[in-house]
Amino acid sequence: MAARQIILDTETTGLNARLGDRVIEIGCIELVNRRPTGNHFHRYLNPGRDIDEGASKIHGLTREDLADKPRFAEVANEFLEFVRGAELVIHNAPFDVEFLDRELALVDLGKLSSHCAGVVDTLAIARELHPGKKNNLNALCERYAVDNAKRTLHGALLDASLLSEVYLAMTRGQESLIIEPDEPVAVQGVAAFDASKLIVLRATQAEIAEHEQLLEGIDKASKDGSVWRRLMTPG
Repeated sequence: MAARQIILDTETTGLNARLGDRVIEIGCIELVNRRPTGNHFHRYLNPGRDIDEGASKIHGLTREDLADKPRFAEVANEFLEFVRGAELVIHNAPFDVEFLDRELALVDLGKLSSHCAGVVDTLAIARELHPGKKNNLNALCERYAVDNAKRTLHGALLDASLLSEVYLAMTRGQESLIIEPDEPVAVQGVAAFDASKLIVLRATQAEIAEHEQLLEGIDKASKDGSVWRRLMTPG
């Protein structure tokens, strides 16, 4: 069975769900076997209450902006259908899960955990990999060479997209753990290898640039730098 993950982010009216703050934006990006599928879920929501000034400065949304948007109750089933059965990947997961659990409780739809396969907290992963360092999304984008130039304000879909790149970079190497039983490899007799017929495909300039960008990200994330650079450096 293919491994399905949903990278999820929310924006809210404030920081405290217990005091009545509400979700005002949900953004989700789908990955299958660690590859983006192009499928996403994105909704702005009318919270039915004021938005804290501090929160508005972060995401740029006001109550007036959201006056004509649907309430969470109107999109709840559509949201749950999108995430159902998937593993959720969230940065600072307890925050988003608490808010979404509150929204689901208000419409009698149980807890988020009853609809998905589990939750991965990328903040916890980052703190384990980089103890004592900044591990917010901007810091991780810089560390893993993810372009976040367009992130002048927080936005759930944009942040989910950036987080998907950061998550894949942080957990690079897990690709080898993915098993796809639906695609068996046929075993046939081994023919003699003729090196004269080997076609060598040279990397394009764009591929070389992408490779360099990847190595720079590894260099930033590791005090010893990438193994590739050490092996390719004479002496």
